[in-house]
Amino acid sequence: MKGIDAMTNTTTTTTHGGYEIRRADERGATRIGWLDSRHSFSFGGYRDPAHMGFRSLRVINDDWIAPGAGFGEHPHRDMEILTWVLEGAVRHADSTGGGGVIRRGDLQAMSAGSGIRHSEFNASETDPVHLLQIWIMPREDGLTPRYDQRRFDAVGRRDAWQLLASPDGRGGSMPIGQDASMLVADVGAGSRVTRAIAPGRFGYLHVATGSVEVDGTALEAGDAVKIEGPAEIVVEGSSDSQVLLFDLG
Repeated sequence: MKGIDAMTNTTTTTTHGGYEIRRADERGATRIGWLDSRHSFSFGGYRDPAHMGFRSLRVINDDWIAPGAGFGEHPHRDMEILTWVLEGAVRHADSTGGGGVIRRGDLQAMSAGSGIRHSEFNASETDPVHLLQIWIMPREDGLTPRYDQRRFDAVGRRDAWQLLASPDGRGGSMPIGQDASMLVADVGAGSRVTRAIAPGRFGYLHVATGSVEVDGTALEAGDAVKIEGPAEIVVEGSSDSQVLLFDLG
């Protein structure tokens, strides 16, 4: 893979049963020698006015990074940045002194705040890494930069919602500077999980791996659903799958 394949055309979405569905193949793409990335929202060279974000959720990049490669040191500010590894491991370092290796089941939360510099590299010289890079706009600018990393027990998300990040850090979740919560569930084939979206709130469901059905509609890895409350979302596993849900103000 050489050069950059950055989609600039606008795309359409499908509405089904009150949900708005975004298919994986409608996303933008960046392909260079060491990176294959899919963008759920406008990012880098990909611009689509219909997909600039959803509520405070600004970026979901589905990244595959080649062995030993990665993002050299670069700056961010005024963004809550979350990294969720699906396969492999990432080596992180930043200007707050934070650093370490992030593996499957670890969540990295970095508040760029008034300014931070960081790097992210595949920790392996032989195997690729697959991760989700998630950006959430903070409730206010100029927050104090900080870094945190935690491991979440896989048992807690087996056919159940596990809270990974929240505004107040409840239940051992990672605190973030926005009225937004991030949840994950590993849904087995034939199993289901449900979640109520309260009136005045919004949900964004992203299928990370596998295949599921939502309201009878088949979804594959990379597909997503936008939900406006009040609503109850029912996710049924068609295969062993992992889904992320963002509960947004």
